[in-house]
Amino acid sequence: MTDPSDAVAADRALKSRHRAMWALGDYPAVASRLIPELGTVLTRACRVTSGTRVLDIAAGSGNASIPAAQAGGHVVASDLTPELLETGRRLAQEAGVDLEWREADAEALPFGDAEFDTVMSCVGIMFAPHHQAAADEMVRVCRPGGTIGLVNWTPQGFIGQMFGVMKQYMPPPPPGVQPPPLWGDEAHVRELLGDRVTDVEARTRTVRVDRFERPEEFREFFKACYGPTIAVYKAIADRPDQVAALDEELAALAERNTKDGGMDWEYLLLTARRAGQDVF
Repeated sequence: MTDPSDAVAADRALKSRHRAMWALGDYPAVASRLIPELGTVLTRACRVTSGTRVLDIAAGSGNASIPAAQAGGHVVASDLTPELLETGRRLAQEAGVDLEWREADAEALPFGDAEFDTVMSCVGIMFAPHHQAAADEMVRVCRPGGTIGLVNWTPQGFIGQMFGVMKQYMPPPPPGVQPPPLWGDEAHVRELLGDRVTDVEARTRTVRVDRFERPEEFREFFKACYGPTIAVYKAIADRPDQVAALDEELAALAERNTKDGGMDWEYLLLTARRAGQDVF
């Protein structure tokens, strides 16, 4: 029989590794240089307006939180990694908006039941290791009749393919940990949310990324800035043959997906209503 204290310790260690991974490199540069429009897309899809109480889960440096605040929402931006929140505070100040920044685990949110009108996440909650636990928390803190909104990379899109490549160079994940791009599969998200939501709208879209002239430029940018990619390279740093192989695979992936000077990264935009009578 497994000792419950061992499971708790293992989960804490896992979350500690996740926190450290996202502090590597410069994720705010990825968000601001490559996909800045995604936060605005999600904010508009959620119909955030003046006075809307908004929780952005796994907010990073505020790619969606800041547009939601600009739309008039009363926003709480939560994330597991304090370094990202610190950058977000600075970016919000530069943008002239005021919002609350809270360090929080997506699977154990420090907020009350039905506390928010809109609960959203922009390519963030998908990296919580236990999908059902994160989805349960997302639903719990949203008021009946409130909006749940998600933007997540699809398994078949470019970022989903990239994670498939990197997975080959990493040890197997702990039991119960699910691949992040599953959050970009509509059927998977519907199953996670279940009958606790209604009025589900799901659309597959793409964001154009045209900042890299050569595939190798993409690879080197992600090796320098993107936490998961940095973590993979750190894990194989003492195996130069694997480093060279991963270098080749990532460049080849970018080359296959480049057309007319850029790449189209596919994502799932999903919105839903929390089931139950509206509460105002």
